[in-house]
Order: sequence, then structure tokens, then C-alpha cells
Amino acid sequence: MAPHTAAPFHLLAKPAGSTCNLACEYCYFRAKAALYACSEQRMPDEVLDAYLRQLFAAQPSGEVSVAWQGGEPTLMGIPFFERAVELAERCRRGDQRVEHTLQTNATLIDDEWAAFLAENRFLVGVSIDGPAEVHDAHRRDPLGRGTHEHVIAGIRCLEARGVQWNALVAVSAASEGRGADVYRFLKDGAGARFVQFIPVVERPTRKGVPFGGEATPRSITPEGYGSFMIDVFEEWVRRDVGRVFVQQFDDALAAHAGEPRMCLHSAACGRALALEFNGDVYSCDHFVQPDHLLGNVLETSLARLVESGRQAEFGRSKATALPLDCAACRARFACNGGCPKDRFVPDPSGGPDLNYLCAGYQAFFAHTEDAMQAMAALLRAGRAPAEIMLGADEAQDLSRAARAAGRNDPCPCGSGLKAKRCHGARR
Repeated sequence: MAPHTAAPFHLLAKPAGSTCNLACEYCYFRAKAALYACSEQRMPDEVLDAYLRQLFAAQPSGEVSVAWQGGEPTLMGIPFFERAVELAERCRRGDQRVEHTLQTNATLIDDEWAAFLAENRFLVGVSIDGPAEVHDAHRRDPLGRGTHEHVIAGIRCLEARGVQWNALVAVSAASEGRGADVYRFLKDGAGARFVQFIPVVERPTRKGVPFGGEATPRSITPEGYGSFMIDVFEEWVRRDVGRVFVQQFDDALAAHAGEPRMCLHSAACGRALALEFNGDVYSCDHFVQPDHLLGNVLETSLARLVESGRQAEFGRSKATALPLDCAACRARFACNGGCPKDRFVPDPSGGPDLNYLCAGYQAFFAHTEDAMQAMAALLRAGRAPAEIMLGADEAQDLSRAARAAGRNDPCPCGSGLKAKRCHGARR
């Protein structure tokens, strides 16, 4: 067997499992507690050691991301992460670089935490849904109190220490019709420069596994999600191209420029897995359920689990189980059917289930096509996409040039789209 995997992969580790100090109503991971019959979910040292040693042994040369998520990972305390940082440095090979990332609700972040994260150059994803009335609609503590002011306090601690942070924004029913408001707050109120919008698509669960063909009332409607993203785009494309980086817009531009995509809209998936507190490895963060348990790092090497036939089939199934309506869809080149977790709407013709967000995706990709084509043309010309803000006439000229060149021509300038700065697509 090869000493490492054939290609890089991403692994989200959950040191505290589904345990969290908040009780966000729409959090799909709270229900995962039902998968494990134990009173406390905490990663023991033997799992931490096995995970990190196998992670660096399995990854090819280059940058290796050590990504912590939850639940709420800061519940593990700073000493746990000090051990993790020290062990990662011992485990990495000379041809590897370490990037430490952490997703947090930020309510426990104080100056001590911020100093540790700054010293070790962590990239931090902060869950914040917008202004207080939107954020606090569903993101509350166990006593039902809003958490917005505590999140902002945590962000200010991070900023005071110079910690790089991204905004991870759940877009729920409370966000509907407020795209511009939410975006303006994130940019001007919270000070975010890297933003990822995550649609809340929630279904009922049994023993931690979602079921049925209906979304809960807390979920964003498909049309509402499309309108939300269009409203954000209209704010961004007129004022903030090159100043604020929105993952969805980076990824749409990548589709038009022929660049690699994030897993949500790539043709296949399977290179983004999840590690539970006890060492169990699942096919994906959104498929932490018994049918997608690959094995445990205390029993089977991580490289073998990542390259297993089961995981390869999981990745291919995104395309092989593509809804029939996608075949003739104008947005397929950019969408590729979306995330399989959202394909649960029964197809009246009897084909594979449809993506719940389909109408929203179609509206968004149709609305942004001209601007994306124009920015792709700028990239091909070795120029900055921010030049699109020069004016509508210039944008139309560039769009026509892009269509003449062909939608998926490879970008020759090697510009490196900024999509990777937003991490941990979870709410």
C-alpha cells in the first residue's frame, strides 16, 4: 500500500463530538448525540495521537489542514489544543506545512484563547448569522437567551490579537428577505472579510439520522435562498469585489473560469470526511450516520479508510445518482446537483430525488451569469475581477468576450481564486 493517499483530502475532527454550550434550534449535529451511548463525548489522548500521526502519514506533501469542529471544540480547553499543536509539529514530514483551523461559536473566546490562537496562527471560523434579531432567532443558549453580544465580544478578542477569522453564516427562515441587511451587518458591523453562507435545510431525525421528504419550518425556502443570495450578490458586485470574499461567489467564478471547485458544487465528492471524538471516521460531515461509518483510526489506518472502495463509491454517487432534471439544466456546469444531503424531494417521474434548493440555485446562477462571465474574462486577460465595478457598459462588453471565448476555458493567469479561505461548511 502507498505510504500516503493519491490526492489530498480534508478531515473535520470533532474532539467534543456533538457537545455544545449552546442550543441552536437548527443545529443538525445536536441530534448526533443519539449515535453514541456515553455521558461525555471527549477525545482521549490515544485517539488524538492516532488521528494526527495517521493524518500526516496519509497526506501527500504540501499543506495539511488540522481542522477542529463540533459541537463546540473550545469546550476541550486550551491544554488539549496545546498538545495537538505540539503533536502536529512532531508528526509532520519535512515536505509538509501545517494549517490549524477551528470552527467555534466564539462565546467562550476570551483574551487567553485569542492569544493562543494568534500564537499558533489558527484560522478561525465564527458562527454568526447576521444582526442580533436574525442571529438570536435560532442561535440561543440552553436557557433560551440570545448569544449575539457574546459572539461579537469573542470576535473583538480575536481581532485584538490579530487572529484571522471567517464568518460562517447560517441562512434560515429568519434570514429570508434580509440578504442585504445581513451582508451589510457582516461587513460593516462585524468586520468580516471572508464569508460563507450556509443554507439551513433541516429535516426531522430518528436516532440522529434525517428522514422524509419535507424540510422543517426553520429551513430557508428554495426561493428564499435564491433571493437572499441574489440580494447579497447585488451588494457585493457593486462595491466589494476584491475587498470581501464570499465563498459562494468565489466558487461560481471558479465554474466560469474553469478552476477547481469546493465539494458542494463539484462533479464528485468524497475527499472531505469527518472524525468523531472516539476515532470513528465517516464519509462526510453531513453523513455522520451508521450507513456511512467507514471505520475507526484505532483499528484501521486513515489512509486505508480514505481510499476505501466504499468511500470511492460514495464520492462517485453524487454524479451517478444525479436527478434527471439536472441533465438538461442550464446551471449544471456550476451546480452539479448540489450537495447529496439536500436531495430528498421525491421526483414525480420516479427518478432520483430532487435537490430541495434547486429553484434557489437556478435563480442565483441565472442572475449572476453575466457578471461571472465578465469576471472570468478579466481573469483570462490577467486582470483583476474587481474591475467589474467600473460600470455596466464595461461589464457587458467583458461578458460578450467571455461567451465568445467559451464558458469553461482554463484560466491561463494562475490567479488562485480565494475560495479556500472559508472553511468548515457547517452551521
